[in-house]
Amino acid sequence: MPLLSADPAAFPAEPPADTHDPTVTAAHDWAAFSALDEMTNHWARPGWSDGSRAYYWMLTFPDDQRLAALADHCQQELAHLGLDPVSADGLHITLARVGRPGVATPGQLDSLAREAEALLPCAFSIRAMPLAGSRGAIRLSLGPWEPLLRLHHVLAKAGSGVGLPPNKPTSAFRPHLSLAYNNLQRPAAPVVEAVSMLRTLPVVELSVSAVQLVELRRDGRTYRWDVRKDVPLG
Repeated sequence: MPLLSADPAAFPAEPPADTHDPTVTAAHDWAAFSALDEMTNHWARPGWSDGSRAYYWMLTFPDDQRLAALADHCQQELAHLGLDPVSADGLHITLARVGRPGVATPGQLDSLAREAEALLPCAFSIRAMPLAGSRGAIRLSLGPWEPLLRLHHVLAKAGSGVGLPPNKPTSAFRPHLSLAYNNLQRPAAPVVEAVSMLRTLPVVELSVSAVQLVELRRDGRTYRWDVRKDVPLG
């Protein structure tokens, strides 16, 4: 599998020293977030206006009550910041962008799901917590990164095999799970301080037994999706 590499478009730009140890990846996330001077508007993204759609590989957790409760608690504690919270049924881990409707054909999506299913690793679990953030979001650190990197790698391989290569290589992948999106340009320090008070909450264990190929759409200041393929892990 390719090694992670520095990428100025990723956050954190530099990869962590160890992708197997959750404490290392979490500390690395926090160091990058706490060093920010300014946060940016997540929704001010060129080419991704209200109503935009695209196919993505994602991990979704619609029935995970512990994750939903953790997200709700953090969102309530940060409500004074005026962020856009992610609803319980919208919590997800973005893996890879596949393409846009009208470019990626239904036949290609069918082939992609078959190729992926033949390559997918065994089911695994990861830890979500502690809380950190990025330039445009508040998000949970995840760990270990290693199984997520392996998953991204095989999805990229499957996509390349059917003419739908991902928009980012595995070397630039930085796993995370967003709880709220920042909706204006602002100094980072007050947000970092508020998040720092929530970093000792209990860890939530997430079970990953399938990956979802979804049609994602931006709906105002939130994301919605329809699952096109639910592909079980090996």
